[in-house]
Amino acid sequence: MLGNLTGWHLLIVFGVVILLFGATKLPALARSVGQSMRILRTEVATAEKDDEPTAT
Repeated sequence: MLGNLTGWHLLIVFGVVILLFGATKLPALARSVGQSMRILRTEVATAEKDDEPTAT
């Protein structure tokens, strides 16, 4: 589905995102996405650690 996207498509999508959110809000948006990914990564690691069987 996404295999036929070219550089022009990405430029158009990027331009639309800038028009919708504005250049001033993009750094805050990227920061919040990064924090969400970091939280998700730690939660997944914690869940995997909890799922490991303990050797007794």
